Amino acid sequence: MSELSWIRGPIGLVNVAMAATAEKPALRDATGRVRPAFVMVMLVSFLAATDMSPLTAQEIDQATVDQWSAPYRHWHYWPDHVVPSRPKIGDVTNLLGTDVPTVYQIAGDPKWYMSFVGFDGKGYQSFVAESEDLLHWKNYRLAMGFGPTNEFDHGGCVIGAFLYESYDIKAPRVLKKREGKFWTLYGAYPRQGGYELRPGAEGVATSEDGITWQRAKTQPILSVFEADCGKWEKDCVYQPWLVEHQGRFFNFYNAANGGVEQTGVAFSTDLLNWMRYPANPILHNRKGGYDEQFCSDPKVFRDGDHWTMFYFGVGRGGAHIMVAFSRDLVHWTSDPEPLYKAGGNPSGLDKQYAHKISLVWNPKNETFYMFYNAVPGTKSSTGGRGIGLITSQPLAGRAGPPGQ
Repeated sequence: MSELSWIRGPIGLVNVAMAATAEKPALRDATGRVRPAFVMVMLVSFLAATDMSPLTAQEIDQATVDQWSAPYRHWHYWPDHVVPSRPKIGDVTNLLGTDVPTVYQIAGDPKWYMSFVGFDGKGYQSFVAESEDLLHWKNYRLAMGFGPTNEFDHGGCVIGAFLYESYDIKAPRVLKKREGKFWTLYGAYPRQGGYELRPGAEGVATSEDGITWQRAKTQPILSVFEADCGKWEKDCVYQPWLVEHQGRFFNFYNAANGGVEQTGVAFSTDLLNWMRYPANPILHNRKGGYDEQFCSDPKVFRDGDHWTMFYFGVGRGGAHIMVAFSRDLVHWTSDPEPLYKAGGNPSGLDKQYAHKISLVWNPKNETFYMFYNAVPGTKSSTGGRGIGLITSQPLAGRAGPPGQ
């Protein structure tokens, strides 16, 4: 019987019960590789502790998917980038594009903060901006720069998978301290000299102030060189998203096999050591769909009695904002129709790509703000990419009618 059927097969309940009570095997074999039996026992223990046995997953029908998707449709576009493609940030004057926004807050501070990356032709560096109204962003500064030469993050660090106080979809995005520090997972690239040069990996970083970040571990937490790396992710590991639930940590991440990207998940109890889910990927491409080529950059939130994942799909001529749902964090059902399609802004701001979202709820006007990477497709090395904004209600001033 295969390792996977040991968990998911017709006699899985018996095997899970045996695994949960059996003596745990040694972590590594004589060659230094993690033993499959250890992985399976730890996986069962992890899922049992979070009350998320894969044996109890329920199918989510299309009617339910439609109902859960409805609150996240009919967005109103902001006509311009809220963070421009080429901002001036101190001594950094050669940025060619901005990307990967993530909005957060710091306890006791009324301002909003946004991490984002800037590409300068060499690679990614992470920056942070601040705002009082979620529209006007200022005080750009470096948050995490290039890693040391010849190491896994020398070509770029992409922060934004923050540890939050709450992952409820309308909760404030307040950073949570653990062991006296703030935490983020980050995407990383080993080489400079181009755009997302493979093979990517992921690291973990901490911060004293929530503004500047430093490595918490000198080695990657996920890479293509580990024994449990699957075929679906063999060429590149990309961006993480962190969720804490019932004292356990989940890392949702996209990865590539050739030119195809899908999404998987890994588990941890300490943020430093991670174990992949053996049934990855959890989000698959659909032939002929809006996510035929990519199911990428997942962002997961608790949404009432279920979990909602925003991700971007690539298919049918563009990159689009998509949504999927789960009751247990490991089994997902995606809506085949995008929430927002590339080209939704009539100004052409996102004509080529609309992807890589950050969602926040503003209680002052009871409005969702969805920041995203808006790429018009201009003749430049990054296509003119910058940080765009769509909102669930029109904003006073310049917000246009629904983009979809």
